[in-house]
Amino acid sequence: MQEKISTLQGPMNISSFMKSNKIFLLFLWHMHQPFYKDPLSGKYVLPWVRLHGSKDYLDMVTILDEFPDIRQNINVVPSLIQQISAYVNGEADDRFLELTLKPANKLSTGDKIFMLENFFLANWDNLIKPFPRYHDLLKKRGIRVSHGDIDKSILFFSDADFTDLQVLFNLAWIDPQLRAKDHDLRALESRGANFTENDARLVIEKQIDIMKKIIPSYTDMHRKGKIELSVTPFFHPILPLLCDTDSARMGMPDVSLPSIRFRHPEDAEMQIRLAIKYFRETFGFVPEGMWPSEGAVSAETLKIIRDNGIKWIATDEAILAASLNVPVRDNKGNLVRPDILYTDYVYNDVSMFFRDHTLSDLIGFVYSSWDPEKAAHDFYNKLLMIHSSSSSGRPTVVPIILDGENAWEYYKNDGHDFLNTLYGLINNDERIECLTISEYLKNHAVKNRLEKLHSGSWISGNFSIWIGHEEDNIAWDYISRTRKDLASSRPENMNGTDEAWLHLYAAEGSDWFWWYGDDHVTDNAREFDELFRHNLMAVYKSLGKEVPDFLNIPVLKEDRGIKPLLPIRGFINPTIDGIVTSYFEWLEGTYINVKKSGGSMHKSESIISKIYYGFNADHLFIRADSKNKFSEIHDCNCITVHFVKPANYKIIGEKDSARLYRKEKDEWHATEITMPHAIADIFEVAIPFRHIGVEAGDEIAFYITTDMESRELERYPWRGNIILNAPSPDFDAMMWY
Repeated sequence: MQEKISTLQGPMNISSFMKSNKIFLLFLWHMHQPFYKDPLSGKYVLPWVRLHGSKDYLDMVTILDEFPDIRQNINVVPSLIQQISAYVNGEADDRFLELTLKPANKLSTGDKIFMLENFFLANWDNLIKPFPRYHDLLKKRGIRVSHGDIDKSILFFSDADFTDLQVLFNLAWIDPQLRAKDHDLRALESRGANFTENDARLVIEKQIDIMKKIIPSYTDMHRKGKIELSVTPFFHPILPLLCDTDSARMGMPDVSLPSIRFRHPEDAEMQIRLAIKYFRETFGFVPEGMWPSEGAVSAETLKIIRDNGIKWIATDEAILAASLNVPVRDNKGNLVRPDILYTDYVYNDVSMFFRDHTLSDLIGFVYSSWDPEKAAHDFYNKLLMIHSSSSSGRPTVVPIILDGENAWEYYKNDGHDFLNTLYGLINNDERIECLTISEYLKNHAVKNRLEKLHSGSWISGNFSIWIGHEEDNIAWDYISRTRKDLASSRPENMNGTDEAWLHLYAAEGSDWFWWYGDDHVTDNAREFDELFRHNLMAVYKSLGKEVPDFLNIPVLKEDRGIKPLLPIRGFINPTIDGIVTSYFEWLEGTYINVKKSGGSMHKSESIISKIYYGFNADHLFIRADSKNKFSEIHDCNCITVHFVKPANYKIIGEKDSARLYRKEKDEWHATEITMPHAIADIFEVAIPFRHIGVEAGDEIAFYITTDMESRELERYPWRGNIILNAPSPDFDAMMWY
């Protein structure tokens, strides 16, 4: 490690080098949404800027008024601020907003179907159930529904039902503390039902009023020193990949790269310059800090960041460990080198802070299911443990960095009970100082110099989310081809205002790539794919050129193959009894998570949560798990396994039998063959390879559906197929080596 770190001596705050009585806690909340404006239609495709704008951005800073000694860091993405401003100025519109304001008696059948599919996109437990009427409407529509169910259910919804749905969907997405402080919103919440068109208009007006306060409140709190505002490159791109897609090889030596190498550090610089310019115009000052999109860094990007005047950045502990080639945690995730993690660094004259991955993720993904006071005390006690184990001679710096908006719908009361308790504990404890990053840097000038910087992001320390999968690589090639055509027509964009170039920069954003590949699932994947391609199409339209045919071809591949993170490690021989007989019976197989949608904003509750599979020399074994016991699920009476490769077969698993069907000339024919299966707590089936035409080494592709009376409810995975290879004759012997 001594080869990778050297010490810089500078002006010292002597007290910080005595046995420290404090730990320095750096909260950084990252505020970000994709750029939802469709450049071809001018419409905002999804409503999340408006909805998070009325639920999450304002209260995250106003809560600090109650805690005089709590100071925070708020990182903003300029493309988010631009969208907020568009709504505030009456320049943004989305279909959800249009249908909220449309009188119920004027709604078309298509409008009603859209509303029943989309106006329950909220966490059911925390945003819908607190409103009894809203929950009743959800139950009336149905908890698990297909498109066919919704087509039928609109017959049972009156105009009054749709008016209530218009109001309640938008009311639920307003922060509960802000609702409680507003007389009109309190009255609506108290009434609970029987709303009017005027009520729908009122709720939208209140949402916009809340959004109007975001930028002034951020500016005011920054000037008071309660928060520090920092910035992310304008359209949230992965800077190292803009500089050079080959940089992915540092963290993924065997990664499959796009066919066209993308290497344009000038685009990375322009995304930074545009961000700083827009930030200065909005808030009236130049930011000192930056959270690079997804914490993605490389040596080349740090030079660009430094040259544009940024003084500090933050990223993840995985980058630190890889840069030093020293693990900070053991293989169980326990922190073993707090002396390395809980300090500050400098690389290429830019100060760097590395987030505690575990503590940050506890807030982001774990504590939401806990009692909020217990969660707050647990986090606080972990901070005290850090304090008690801190060594003398250097400050103890604990960076906690996560999304500032996406976690809170998982929490009761939108996270206020948790945050109020936690901030109260910290505010009253002199051992913990919660401060801004620039404030810390002003008083602590001793740094550790990093001699090498790993190229990667906060997720796994690499770029696997945004490059390497076939879909990711196709998208990069689309950008490369479009950029080449643009550069040949307009080679320079010196001031960053050229419309065609701005459309290209929007397509360079990371959000489109987030939904390509196997890593994440959303019901809105097609909308994101269209937004990505429409931004590239807009480049050509701005140039007055014909849009090339390749941009009309979706990046999403319906026949994509999905593979698990863990390979099959050996033969299995599970007991087919519909219960987990032993933890070990499926251990050598593998599994995939099959959430119907990403996060909490689901259209319907998914039945299956995981699919396990494995094999022995003669059989393929498949298991499906559910949140509830299958024997207790009454709106699903059939689980079907569909084989696409090497031949078309399906096994329809019902309570009493699992019959094999074979497809011939586009028609399904029942065979006399039934499979050993069980449906109880879980679904299990054993399938002889010979019955589905599988030979040793063959590739097998399958998916599963849950059905009710021959009607498909859900598909798993929702797009593509699960891929595996049948074992070779020597497979089991090879697993011993």
